[in-house]
Order: sequence, then structure tokens, then C-alpha cells
Amino acid sequence: MDKEEMESINPSYEKIVSIKDGTKNQENDEPQVNYRGIKAMPYIIGNETFEKLGSMGLLGNLIVYLTTVFNMKSIEATTIMSTFQGTTNLATLVGAFLSDTYLGRYKTLAFASIASFMGLLVIDLTAAVNWLHPPMCGPKEVCTGPNSLQMFVLLCGFALMVIGAGGIRPCNMAFGADQFNPNTESGKRGINSFVNWYFITLTFAQMVSLTFVVYVQTSVSWSIGLAIPTTFMFISCIVFFLGSKIYVKVKAEGSPITSVIRVFVVAFKKRHLPPQPSLSLFNYAPPKSIRSKLPYTKQFRFLDKAATATVEDKINRDGTPSNPWKLCSLQQVEAVKCIIRVLPIWACGIIYTTATAQQHQFIVFQAMQCDRRVGQSNFMIPPATYVVFVMLSCTIFLTIYDRIIVPQLRKITGKEAGITILQRIGCGIFLTIAVSILSAHIEQKRRHLALTQPTVGFQPHRGPISSMSGLWLIPQLTLNGIAEAFTSVALVEFYYKEFPENMKSIGGSFYCLGMAGGNYFYGFLIATVHRTTQQAASGDWLPENLNRGRLDYFYYLLAALSVVNAAVFVACSNWYKYKGTQDDETCSVEMEPKQMD
Repeated sequence: MDKEEMESINPSYEKIVSIKDGTKNQENDEPQVNYRGIKAMPYIIGNETFEKLGSMGLLGNLIVYLTTVFNMKSIEATTIMSTFQGTTNLATLVGAFLSDTYLGRYKTLAFASIASFMGLLVIDLTAAVNWLHPPMCGPKEVCTGPNSLQMFVLLCGFALMVIGAGGIRPCNMAFGADQFNPNTESGKRGINSFVNWYFITLTFAQMVSLTFVVYVQTSVSWSIGLAIPTTFMFISCIVFFLGSKIYVKVKAEGSPITSVIRVFVVAFKKRHLPPQPSLSLFNYAPPKSIRSKLPYTKQFRFLDKAATATVEDKINRDGTPSNPWKLCSLQQVEAVKCIIRVLPIWACGIIYTTATAQQHQFIVFQAMQCDRRVGQSNFMIPPATYVVFVMLSCTIFLTIYDRIIVPQLRKITGKEAGITILQRIGCGIFLTIAVSILSAHIEQKRRHLALTQPTVGFQPHRGPISSMSGLWLIPQLTLNGIAEAFTSVALVEFYYKEFPENMKSIGGSFYCLGMAGGNYFYGFLIATVHRTTQQAASGDWLPENLNRGRLDYFYYLLAALSVVNAAVFVACSNWYKYKGTQDDETCSVEMEPKQMD
């Protein structure tokens, strides 16, 4: 990882936060940073491991908790789940802004970790304290939903979890990278090692949460099952604070969002100015900047007026404009252009998330009405555990893709990565069409067997349990995992590479924002379909008892949306111009990256 990449992860890593023996750098009179990456790594990885075990231990089985303990209808629980996940992802943008502008990553992570623990504790209390949840439903009793107090306490727990995730998700990986010296070989290896351990930790936490923790919650006790992730989160907080004295704590330097706003404001103020050739635009860059300059592009030329200097614009001796709200640099303008170009691809990611969300939510309700026994034994796979097949297929396919497929593609295309980032994203988007169609076909089979063949049980308020084995759900989950291996991973890389170097934390939040938009739209789609089809001749597509509904029709609707999304994505990807791509007149404008003195 070179200096440019490190600066993109940690734009202010040069700023002092931990002083070594009180010494200072002779050249810039700044104190030297005492990097203790290897010593700090166990605390950060330990914190990350237990935090993921805590959050995943709740999210993995939350929809079952809402329907079985809080007696919510499937539609209500799914809508709440989608809203919760969407708000959680949306909060990452706020967390990134507060971290970059005011708090710094250490304080943000500290506050967010405590908030997550408090949120899990509150939700665990809703299961452990009888008067904080509705009475259990009997086979023939009318279920009583949560009262106002019970719902208020539950939502307070959700709110604390949102605050915690909003601070942890955009900061944890960058904070880990802060602990290593990017100018040494050992530091670079340490960063790579940390990133690898980060994803290993994520996979490990998901596997444990969706197997052991979900089993305890479903088969033993909800209060004990929710106490486990709460305990994990408490341990996470302790481990995090134990390393406080040796952490490198980067100071907040201000948010680049202000620069984006300035470009739009100044361009609007100067909208009446005539267009100027690119070489005459104000193209200032700090003399000690280690960021590479962006070449001039002709797209969105109306923004160029923000970099058009007039006789009224005063320039300081150091080359900076005296009033940054009256004149912006060409680099600021090109950075905004990068963001605008990303937006259509980001919008396609919203529909992609919508199409794949059903493999994490409605799949649980399908599993509830399938034969979940393993072989001839009485052991039953918990409904929420089926989602683990998405993660398994994603992990296995990523290994095959990296070790086998990419080398073969490299021989054909001559590209180092085999295919472009947008092509990888497109592969996953097209696969979502197949995922939705396959899901519809399997649901048709499950419903047909439940209505025409002897059933293997009866679930109160949900109806007969189909004799179809729950293992039939694995193919669609596997295909969904492969789609995520293409699109989800590629989207993260796309935002990382295509966002301006001083906005990488915001770029990282864009992936979460896309997931937020997808979850919100998925919740809206479910509510709309439910209300609309209740009056239709075919009946409600999404009733509590799936045997009486037509979930397969809903899957076909998602397939149709995916077809439209794929067509739009193809058009957007053909129009897209990768960051750093030169126009005809840009060769003389682009400059080599400046290095630190």
C-alpha cells in the first residue's frame, strides 16, 4: 500500500496524536508518531470480534424475535427490520461526518461502542422482563401485540444500536490502519494483515452468530440468547479501552463535505460567466500535498465556473484564494464531478440491495414453513441459520474467483483484475434476476406441497408446515452469495477507488447508504404490495400464512425490477468515466503527484 492509498484511508495520518519521547520532526517541526501497530492490533481485533459477535447475534435472528416474542405480524416485523437496517446504514454518513469534523475516530468508536452495548442491554431486558414484552400466544388464543410502553422500550434499544453502528462501521477499519506506519515495510505489512484479519473476524462473527447464538435464542431461551451478544459487546468495550494508552489517535481536521458545498455555491454565483478553457482555470494545490491531481474532464462543465477567477477574486501569497466561498480550485471541482459520476451507479446498487434483501428476511418465514429436520434426526435447523449459506457461498466463491477465475480472465482480457470493476458489479446485478426467478420457483414448490400433500406439522397463526425440505432453499441462497461476491465486494472497491482521495471515509459510507436506500425501498415495496393485493382477486400476496399467499408473485416482481435495473446499469456503465481518465485537452493539465519534502 503506497502513500497515496494510506492517505486515502487516513487523510491526516501525519498529524500528531501520540508523541514518542516528546521528540519532533526536524523538517516540519511536528512531533513524531509512535506507531505501535502490532501491540495495538490485539485490542482492535478483539474489540472488532466481540462487537461483531454482539451486533450479528442480534440482527441474525431479530425478525424471528419480533414475530415470536413481540407477536408482530410478518409484514410489520419485516417493515421494522428493513427500516432499522436502513437507518443503521444511513447513520454511517453522520458518523463519518462527526468523526472527520469534530470527534476523531477514537472518540467516535468509544462513544459508539458504549451506545451499542446499552442498546443490546435494553433489547435483552425486553426478553428477560415479562412486563416488557407481550404474553406468549397459545395455539388457539388471539395474539396480543406490544403495548405503547413495550414498543417504546424496544425502539429505544434500536435507537441506541443505530447510534452505535453509525459510529463503528465507518471508523473501525480506518482506526486500525491508523496504528501502522505507512512509510515502512513492516507498517505496510501490518496494514495488510489487519485488513485480512478484519474480514476473517467478520466472517467468524457471522458464522458463530447465525449458528450457536441463533440456536440458543430459538431453542433454549431468548433472554439467555440475547444476553450472549450483550456480554460480547461488553467485552468489546473493555478490550477497546484497555488499549487506549497505546493507540494512535488521529485528530479531526474538518469534513470535505464543506468543499463540495462550496463548489456548488460558487458555481451558482458565477453561473452567468462565459465558459473558460481548462488551462485558464484556477488550479491551485497545496505544495506539500501527497494526493495525485485529478485531470480535467469535460463532463458537468457548468461546475467549471466555480474555478473561474475574476478581477474581484483575491489570491493570497501562498496561492490560496482569500475567500474560498468565491473561488474554488479545479481540483475541488473535479472532486465534485467524481461524486456526481458515481451517483447513477450508486442508485443501481439500491435496487440490487432491494432484490437481495428477501434472501435475508422472507427466507426466514419460508424456512419456518418448511421441514427443517436434518435427515432422520429430530434436530431442526433454526430458520435464521439458513442465511449462513449466503456467507459460505460468498466466501468460497471469492476464493475460487481470486485463485482460478481471475488468472484465466487475465489471459483473455489482459487486465490485471481480469475484468473491470463495473463489469464485476454488472455480473452480480444480472445474477439477481436469476436469484429472484429461482426463489419464485422454489416457493411455488413449497406452497404446492403444503396445499396438496400431507404436512409435517402445524404452526400457530402460520398454518401447515410443508413437507418440502428446507434444504431446497440452499440453491437460491448459494446463488445470492455468488451475486454478493461479485457486486457487494466490487461496490466497496468501486467507491474506494473512484471517490476523491480526501473523501474515502465518505466513499466508504456510500456503500452503507446504498444498503440503506435498498432497505427503505424494500420496506416500502412490501407495504405497498401488501395493501394493494389485499383487495385483489388473487388475494393478499404476503399474508401471515404464506400458504394462502403468493410470495412467488412478489419474487417475480423483484425479478422484473432487476431486469430494469440491469438495463439502466448497462447504460450508466457505458456512460461512466473512471477517475483519472483524461480528455483530449487534459494532458497538459494533469500533474504528477507531489511528494512530501
